[in-house]
Formats: sequence, C-alpha cells, structure tokens
Amino acid sequence: MKYPIICMLLMFLTTYLIRVIPIGFVRKKMENEWIQDFLFYIPYCVLAAMTFPYVLYSTSATGTEPHISLSAVIATIVALLMAWRDRGLVRVAIVAVLVAILVELSLTYLPHFL
Repeated sequence: MKYPIICMLLMFLTTYLIRVIPIGFVRKKMENEWIQDFLFYIPYCVLAAMTFPYVLYSTSATGTEPHISLSAVIATIVALLMAWRDRGLVRVAIVAVLVAILVELSLTYLPHFL
C-alpha cells in the first residue's frame, strides 16, 4: 500500500509544481504576443497529440495487430475539411463517425454484392 501512496504524492507534486512555478516566477503580464499565442494553443496541441493516433487506429480492429484503416483515414479527412469550413464540433464529430461507419459497412458488404 505504500507504493501507490508514494506514486500519488509524486504525481501530485509534479502537477502542482508545473502550475505553481510559473505563478511564482512570472509577476508581470507577458507582452510578447508570440509567447501568449504559444501558451494559448498548448492545451489544444497536447490534446491533438494524445488523440490523433487513437483516431487512426480506432476502426477495423478485428486482428491482433493494430493497423490504420481506410475508414479512419477517410473520416479524419472529412472531419478536417468540415472543421476547416468552421462547422461545429458536435456536427464534425457526428459526421466523422457516420462516415467511418458507412465506409466500414461498404468495405465489408459491398464485395459480397459485386
């Protein structure tokens, strides 16, 4: 039981220090626009870096080894095009999921009809 408590304390200290150190050392408002933009977009970049690989490997995982599927690539392209045209997040997500489902269904059942 001692090991999990030590791990939790270390994680607490790590995340706490990351948040407290900038507040302790930076007293004045940042005037540099590049730094402001950089700090503004970091959460989005981290979220994208964490989720994008999973998006590509999320469909057609019937085998033992994960692989990038065509439906994931097509759905990602559709989602990026919709986001580029300033569509809402919920609409983009719903359409991307529907596109992935339709492509998977067409790849699964279309060869049987041809």
